[in-house]
Amino acid sequence: MARHRSSAVVLAWLYAALIVYASLYPFAGWHGIGASPWAFLAQPWSRWWTGFDLVSNLLGYMPLGALLFGALVRSGYPAAWGVVVALLAGSALSLSMETLQNFLPGRVPSNVDLSLNALGALLGAALGLLVHLFGGIDRWQAVRDRWFIPRSAGGLALIVLWPIGLLFPVPVPLGMGQVFGPLQEALVSLLQGTPVAPWAERWLLADPRVVDLPPGSELAAVALGLMAPCVVAFVIARPGWRRALLVAGAALMGVLATTLSTALNFGPEHALAWRTPTVQVALGIGVALALLLALVPRRVAAGLGLVVLTALVALVTQAPEDPYFAESLQAWEQGRFIRFHGAAQWVGWLWPYAAMAYLLARLGARDEA
Repeated sequence: MARHRSSAVVLAWLYAALIVYASLYPFAGWHGIGASPWAFLAQPWSRWWTGFDLVSNLLGYMPLGALLFGALVRSGYPAAWGVVVALLAGSALSLSMETLQNFLPGRVPSNVDLSLNALGALLGAALGLLVHLFGGIDRWQAVRDRWFIPRSAGGLALIVLWPIGLLFPVPVPLGMGQVFGPLQEALVSLLQGTPVAPWAERWLLADPRVVDLPPGSELAAVALGLMAPCVVAFVIARPGWRRALLVAGAALMGVLATTLSTALNFGPEHALAWRTPTVQVALGIGVALALLLALVPRRVAAGLGLVVLTALVALVTQAPEDPYFAESLQAWEQGRFIRFHGAAQWVGWLWPYAAMAYLLARLGARDEA
């Protein structure tokens, strides 16, 4: 099989980083244990377990196994190697995480978790093998060749990650990139005890944001938020009707992800509360503008995409964190969402900046047919 640049490679690394984050969060309180860190391997079945823990440990490693298998097969390795490497890599990562949990307060290493993680990685690889045996990977490559230019793995990874970032509560629908507040708080915490600490608290923690985002700014932020993944797609998509379908797909994924996020945070009965008249008008405007941009060449789309993303970040930074937004963040950080919270939060914070970096790189790359 020919070697391809696969977005599964990027996604596998990112998913492994998520597992590390979820397993070791909050990365504080490290301490010694005075015993072998591998003693948990010989312990009997723990009495402290829940069905949620069993399912999450099994399902949590399945995507990693599937992504590793897909990355290896699409890179030209035999399918058997894909299954073996996915199992070994998943098991090694789980063993590392369980071992490190010995040194964290509130985390208990478990041989049951290790077994379920390894089984999850194996099941994920088996699912990938099943798809491969039925020709799914070859069909995907054929579809990718028809829809996208070569060397599009980075752009495809960004498109896949975009709806994941929307699952973390955002102050404005589709408005990702509000990272300056957490950065300011982290910098103030870092400077505590230094001579500049009072100055940092006075200037960095001062809240210059408006009490409420004006309707016009909210409309622009939502429209730009929808256009953002579209311009990334236009840089790697072949021209024509495919780009229009990508716009429709982005709108659908944005609506579904925002609805799911609202349901998770405020309850299923409030799942559509985000669909205010302003937001609905903004979605229509975003779709219309994205369809117009679908007509421009890829390099022009990359340049305009930088403008779209810069304006989006500038508007989202001004958005206030109202009490409901703060309450939803608290629920994510303290509830069972903690295992998924890390992925969605970091994707929501960093996606616009990663997209900017990608578009800058595409501006300097040789145009491909």
